[in-house]
Amino acid sequence: MRQIDHFIVGDSPAPTRKHQVWNPSTGEIQAEVALGDAALLEKAMATARKVQPEWAATNPQRRARVMFRFKELVEANKQALAELLSSEHGKVIEDAHGDIQRGLEVIEFACGIPHALKGEYTQGAGPGIDVYSMRQPLGIGAGITPFNFPAMIPMWMFGMAIAAGNAFILKPSERDPSVPVRLAELFVEAGAPEGLLQVVHGDKEMVDAILDHPDIAAISFVGSSDIAQYIYARGTANAKRVQAFGGAKNHGIVMPDADLDQVVNDLAGAAFGSAGERCMALPVVVPVGEDTANKLREKLIPAINALRIGVSNDPDAHYGPVVTPEHKARVEQWITTAEEEGGEIVIDGRGFSLQGHEQGFFIGPTLIDRVTPQMKSYQEEIFGPVLQVVRARDFEDALRLPSEHQYGNGVAIFTRNGHAAREFASRVNVGMVGINVPIPVPVAYHSFGGWKRSGFGDIDQYGMEGLRFWTKTKKVTQRWPDGGGDGSNAFVIPTMG
Repeated sequence: MRQIDHFIVGDSPAPTRKHQVWNPSTGEIQAEVALGDAALLEKAMATARKVQPEWAATNPQRRARVMFRFKELVEANKQALAELLSSEHGKVIEDAHGDIQRGLEVIEFACGIPHALKGEYTQGAGPGIDVYSMRQPLGIGAGITPFNFPAMIPMWMFGMAIAAGNAFILKPSERDPSVPVRLAELFVEAGAPEGLLQVVHGDKEMVDAILDHPDIAAISFVGSSDIAQYIYARGTANAKRVQAFGGAKNHGIVMPDADLDQVVNDLAGAAFGSAGERCMALPVVVPVGEDTANKLREKLIPAINALRIGVSNDPDAHYGPVVTPEHKARVEQWITTAEEEGGEIVIDGRGFSLQGHEQGFFIGPTLIDRVTPQMKSYQEEIFGPVLQVVRARDFEDALRLPSEHQYGNGVAIFTRNGHAAREFASRVNVGMVGINVPIPVPVAYHSFGGWKRSGFGDIDQYGMEGLRFWTKTKKVTQRWPDGGGDGSNAFVIPTMG
């Protein structure tokens, strides 16, 4: 059986604990990953402490060249990375390519670090006084990343952190750990010093070691909201800078004037792509008015029934299995809960079996109508190929649903009315808004982050927000006296000879 080890400088000690890595398409265990502890983290930290000062002293242009080479290497290995990612996660190859590409876009932004790091300058802030600022790295940062984007989210984190001059410790999900290790290998191949980017595997024991380590200055996390809140509380209690992004229940508001054919096409990808295992998926659709709801439902049923579920390397599949048998059971239980709460199961994905892969972790696409805000299945994140329909009376009712929900990650509105769209974007209490865009993930030179229980901390991921998170600003106020060195007031320009 394949063994997945930590990626640190020097030999890793023999693991006392391991975690099984599934092949979600077959239901078979394909590998074991070593789980580390505080002692292993300290070994990685000892190297990080050595290499970080020299990396910080490397001029930004040379750091950018390493990022450029890393980008080229990832692109050259993209197909192999996508296949490896799909084999452990279960998402289809096309989605795996998207996972890698969205991470690379942040690496592209990080290639511009010489410009991004430029500070501010004011000449003549006072008599003979100039003021300027400079951005400096924090030291050593850490990232704790989820299973659903094993390439994109690590690159979101370490790309900006390392380009800014920090060393980085990455703790990826133990469910699909191989791609993060391969990215770290490619980073060294790109010319980065060994030990600048290290990968440690583990569970809560490793997470707590990271949260408590005195030399880790900042931590970035993406995962469930309960864990995000725990990481934010414990990390900040240890005087660390922390950004912790949690769960989501993103809504798609469908106004009566929306292009329903386009909405259905968008929902098929946004709700069911990657088997719904995305924090920016669109698992709740809110048609405004009964007529809109009935017309939308009529169009959704054949579109959802036409979705093809397949193994991760099936080029014709719209989505593949979920990541583990436990997650499959959890999602199917949420469907049962919704039914027990009074939701109408229009299309039932429970018990789906893929011929020839009966042991795989597949769930059929599920459509649940007449869901209400009082239902637990609406209030919580399902994280599977399940689309819930919550019917709204009018615009104000539709606006209120995402605004009052405990999560505030993303939301979308579908309409031809510019005034309605502008009003919605201005008033909705959610961090990322799409207007006729079902998955409103901002491009890499903006930033990513939700509100309420979707995000803990004040600074977003990537873009200039990411740069601010991974750096500290030093402000310098300077004055040079007019006098010469002899105490006179003469201003003398030195000459040669």
